[in-house]
Amino acid sequence: MEANRIVSRWPLVGRNEELRRFAMAQADEHCRGFVIFGPQGVGKSRLAEECLARAVKNGMKHERVTASAAASAVPLGAIAHLIPSSVDFSDPAQGFAAVAASLAGPKRCRWTLLVDDLHLLDASSAVLLRHLIDAGVVWLIGTVREGEQTGEAVSALCKGDTVHRIDLGPFTEEDVERLLAAALGGPVGRRTVSNLHTIAGGNVLYLQELVLGALKSDLLTSQGLIWELTDGRLPASPQLTDLITTRIAAVDPVARPVLDLLALCAPLPLEDCRSISSLETLAGLETAGLIKVTTDRRRTSLALAHPLYGELLRARISASRKQELLLAQAERTKAWGARRRDDLLHIATWRLAATGTANSDLLMRAASIARHAHDYKRVVALLRALPTGTHTSRSLLLLGESLFEQGDPDTAEQVLLEAGALAETDDEKLDVGFARMMSLFWAAGRTDAALTVNATVKNQLTSPDHQRMLKIAEGAMRSICGQPVKALVLLDALDSDPLQAPNISIWLMGAMMKPAALALTGRADQAVLSAQASYTLHKKLNDQALLLPPIGHLVSLVLAQAEAGCLNEARETGRRAWSRLPEIHDPVSWIWMAYHQAHVEWLAGHPATARRWYAESAAQARTYRNHRGLRLALSGLAACAAIQGDVAAAQAYHEEALAYPPMGYRNGEEHIGEAWLYAAQGRLAEARAVLIAAAHDAGATGQLASEFLLLTDVARLGGSHEVINRLRELASTCEGKLAVARFEFVSALAAENPQRLLAAADNLEAVGADLLAAEAASTAARMWNRSARPRNATAATNRASRLLDRCEAARTPLVANLTAATPLTRREREVAQLAARGATSRSIAATLHLSVSTVDNHLQSAYIKLGVTARQELAPALSSYMVMVESFSPFPEP
Repeated sequence: MEANRIVSRWPLVGRNEELRRFAMAQADEHCRGFVIFGPQGVGKSRLAEECLARAVKNGMKHERVTASAAASAVPLGAIAHLIPSSVDFSDPAQGFAAVAASLAGPKRCRWTLLVDDLHLLDASSAVLLRHLIDAGVVWLIGTVREGEQTGEAVSALCKGDTVHRIDLGPFTEEDVERLLAAALGGPVGRRTVSNLHTIAGGNVLYLQELVLGALKSDLLTSQGLIWELTDGRLPASPQLTDLITTRIAAVDPVARPVLDLLALCAPLPLEDCRSISSLETLAGLETAGLIKVTTDRRRTSLALAHPLYGELLRARISASRKQELLLAQAERTKAWGARRRDDLLHIATWRLAATGTANSDLLMRAASIARHAHDYKRVVALLRALPTGTHTSRSLLLLGESLFEQGDPDTAEQVLLEAGALAETDDEKLDVGFARMMSLFWAAGRTDAALTVNATVKNQLTSPDHQRMLKIAEGAMRSICGQPVKALVLLDALDSDPLQAPNISIWLMGAMMKPAALALTGRADQAVLSAQASYTLHKKLNDQALLLPPIGHLVSLVLAQAEAGCLNEARETGRRAWSRLPEIHDPVSWIWMAYHQAHVEWLAGHPATARRWYAESAAQARTYRNHRGLRLALSGLAACAAIQGDVAAAQAYHEEALAYPPMGYRNGEEHIGEAWLYAAQGRLAEARAVLIAAAHDAGATGQLASEFLLLTDVARLGGSHEVINRLRELASTCEGKLAVARFEFVSALAAENPQRLLAAADNLEAVGADLLAAEAASTAARMWNRSARPRNATAATNRASRLLDRCEAARTPLVANLTAATPLTRREREVAQLAARGATSRSIAATLHLSVSTVDNHLQSAYIKLGVTARQELAPALSSYMVMVESFSPFPEP
């Protein structure tokens, strides 16, 4: 995709509220203008252009004015093109009136005038514009850069009840995600969104130029799933580089040392910056928007206002100057006593960057701090700088863990084997053994090898408490490799106090995985309580002292809440987790949070949103070469594409999924994509056969939640009688509102009872399963239609249509032929539409040249066909009817 073409259609996203307020301002007969305030780069001009386009669309004449410093030196210079040459301003009042008369013309037209950079207008132009606004000749759209000096005349132009003011702030991360997806034509990875938002600082201009530079450098790419930034420096476009260069070039030379220091070492305490610069200089840099000052309790810190400033400054610092600044700052921090926890990490990093070496003890202590902060890249850099022969079991353990977290399990295994050879105590052997198990299990996908390590290390340990930790570690692995029943037996070794455990990381891993085992075996309500309790307990601990971040518990909580039928709560838990993005340091949490977020949306029947999250999970798995969950994610992608009618994509995802082995987790669900692909191709019997076999596998491994899901899909594809007895058994065993609602749905399908189907639709909608609810209502409509009960049929059809509106163009066999039970005639539709707008029978009769009785007869017929009983119900019923008559599905009816 050509970069320039993408940027040329850069969309206006995230400004709906401002556009709504613009529409309200235009509709207000007393309003004469709309002025947009905000800092540079937040999209003031883009929003103003959109406002102008909407005004023009409404039939208003228009003109543009671009104010500038050069034009402001000439009275009326900016708006000279609006002034007839014959106007004489020797008498200002008569001159202003003549300009107003010329613009209005004989038809008394009103112009929409867009003035960009209104703050740069000269006083004469501002006074004339105020006169034209007050005369009703001009309706103003203006932009004003925040913090700029404006004259009294310009200030008066923007004030008063007749001019509506809005203030634009920087874009939020959610705004950036929507904007990028619209511009690039597809979903964008969350880490990419976060990086671009952070670097651009919410500045839309910077964001656009960053995206342009990344596209041209092939650093922002899509492999068919999701747009992601590849590793490497993020280049700015030449335009952005020129813009930033201009800003920095204007800085007084006396301020350059502190800017260079911040580019290399920020954030820095105020005291450090004052040692090389005056308070006046620092205040000037803050006023100019080049640095930002933050205060946390008693500490005041300084940093560059935008990361892009640092990129440009660092590129211009010579090697010798860089070394001088880094070493000086290291000494400065040491002189202050290096009292803060991360001071040693900074000192080691600066010395390493300056000279390529540092004291071995300092490197080791810094690496430990970086590991607890989950800064794996820095751990590797620090420990690889240790001199040959100085490594210990502890240093090799830290290095191996960090290599695993960075997606390099092969090198991690080599390093951890060396660490094991040096391990002497039970604590050291347990630590190294657990790190090997996690790397082999999660990153390398070698379950048997990980379990072998567990057994080997257990035989090497002498302490029963340490052996109990390995029992918990084994239970954690078996929870998600297809043996949840056995896992729960092993996880009974978890006690209530993690602080008493010989290895707190193993305890926490077991606590994270236990809710998954509970949910998979049908104990969803218990799983929710377990996940909430372990998360709360983890948060009470000192986060920085733990190797596992608490975010992992939220992954388990999303899973548990979804299986319990609390889909809205699960979605909100996911949002809470993603809002804490900096805490998701390891790829495992990232991959599985995205997968479970996708699963929530699949259960809800929202295929487009689910597809986005499955793509995120698969893309991160590829990036970090962590193939554990790839088959599940690709199967989910195939299923979503199939029910969206994208059969070619579904086929491609399914074929790719076959290249990866199943991991045992959610056993059987790796076949969902295959089954829904067959369904989309009209091969319903084959789809049911695949699902029945998959459900048998799930049940054989005790994963009752997956078995329930797969058998429900069999019923949705026409096999309710085949699965009803087994589902009845599962419903008596599995906890949660979702299990109950799904069983009621399948039971009503098997009984062919439309009344029970509508009751099932109520319960499914209550838990958030919108697509299943739509299927229940749609099936009820067909049954009533066959029973010649058109009013009931249409009411159910309307209900199904309203539910289906939430389902992101999903189409399945049970809603494939969702149409009005009895179509409206052209005349019935005309009469119903007028009545829905509030017209009386008499006025409708006059409009359509009919008798009042004929109108009433048409209305009565429309009521029956639409399933309503009163005029106030007509509008939503007609809306649903129009959706139905325009719908299409590739699926056959089961």
